[in-house]
Amino acid sequence: MTTDATASVNPDVSIFVDDVEAAHAAAVTAGVEIVHPLSTEEWGVRRFFYRDSSGRVINLGTHT
Repeated sequence: MTTDATASVNPDVSIFVDDVEAAHAAAVTAGVEIVHPLSTEEWGVRRFFYRDSSGRVINLGTHT
């Protein structure tokens, strides 16, 4: 990916999960840096990005 359509940063990796709401809640509770808010994208994905401890941006999402 060279440019993300709706985020200000490009993710280094994308991971799709069954429950993105629970994953987002866990990330917030853990205090990780959320770099793209939990959003429903027009192409049928609900996702958020966070920065991991090594500085990589992770795109966590699910298909809607």
